[in-house]
Amino acid sequence: MPTAQRQSFFDSYYAATADSFPRCAPLAGMARADVGVVGGGYAGLSAALHLAESGYRVALLEAENIGFGASGRNGGQLGSGLRKDQAQLEAMLGAAHARRLWEMAELAKAEVRRRIRVHRIGCDLKPGVLHASLKRRYLPAYRRNAEHLQGKYGYDKIRFVDRDEIAAMLGTAIYRGGTLDRGAGHLHPLNYALGLARAAAANGARIYEQSRVVDYRRGKTIRVRTAAGELHADALLLACNGYLGALEPRIAAHIMPINNFIAATAPLGRRRARGLIRDDVAVADSKFVVDYYRLSADHRLLFGGGENYTRRFPRDIRCFVRKPLHKVFPQLADVPLEYAWGGTLAVTVTRLPHFGRLEKNVFYAHGFSGQGLALATLAGKLLAEAAAGTLERFDVFATLPAPAFPGGRLLRWPGLVAGMVYYSLRDRL
Repeated sequence: MPTAQRQSFFDSYYAATADSFPRCAPLAGMARADVGVVGGGYAGLSAALHLAESGYRVALLEAENIGFGASGRNGGQLGSGLRKDQAQLEAMLGAAHARRLWEMAELAKAEVRRRIRVHRIGCDLKPGVLHASLKRRYLPAYRRNAEHLQGKYGYDKIRFVDRDEIAAMLGTAIYRGGTLDRGAGHLHPLNYALGLARAAAANGARIYEQSRVVDYRRGKTIRVRTAAGELHADALLLACNGYLGALEPRIAAHIMPINNFIAATAPLGRRRARGLIRDDVAVADSKFVVDYYRLSADHRLLFGGGENYTRRFPRDIRCFVRKPLHKVFPQLADVPLEYAWGGTLAVTVTRLPHFGRLEKNVFYAHGFSGQGLALATLAGKLLAEAAAGTLERFDVFATLPAPAFPGGRLLRWPGLVAGMVYYSLRDRL
């Protein structure tokens, strides 16, 4: 793992305000489990927790520290639905499949809230996500989506917001309107991940940190090898998302790792912070490369803006994020950015998650495309069900279209970069 990635994780506001969690020893020697899990993010931790609660011997292997990947670095938004709206999904998949996906996405949010409640996870969960449009011509689509969810799905927690109201809600005049979703929310993502890890360990799951999987050998008994040990398991769950690398070439070309960046201001005080976001909701805008932001529990602005598509992070992440931040809130020009960090997520061609089965006893889920807080938590539950032999709900996602990126794993980058540059230019225009 590049040094910049490690340093960025520890430079984050989330790491600085993380709850204590005892470090877990690496895998050493040979270990045995009913189910092995690769990846210590939301999907892997959720799977390990569900399996342990059901009495399975489960071992989780994390290459770095728990929550090191996108699960510990993201914008903290607990969103509704998937990355395509329901009308798009109905046209693509049919009404029945689209409705099932909506029901599963609602279950995903409920599962996050249930875990927080049951395990008393202190992660500053707050309600509300405001989707803000920068362009007037997008507003009919925003209104249609809200009305569609209200009328066809009975979802009464979303409503359209006009230009005057959004200007009153936010300390900026750049938006034309949008939708407010009170059924969505936001939280401290790393503390949520650590809470899942504590719950999994308390239920008997064995967690190994600093245990990067080098390879695995398929068979009735799967042999998973790390630098210092080997895990033998009856089933294996791959929950690596943007950090899959070359571990499983058969699925690597179906996801694209991209880097996203966030900065945290110095504390603003409650009054000034609420002058930026009156109702303490999270915000995501309409740009293809989304700006997203929210307030922390100690009244900082946490602002995510900008992506890159290389294996390197910008040399100065503060400078990288400051530019989009000041376009939204120029009044913060005098406020220092005390934390700045980046992380890697995985997107798919369709922006829908990619689930599947590689062998009778090897399953995977990844490609959450920026919607991972809820969906990856649900994915862990469904991976656990699949490992236990129940595939009905897992297959709701496993049957989604999942084209590979053109060029395969090695040549997918140029096409993505060209596409992202095009959409970035379109955002600017």
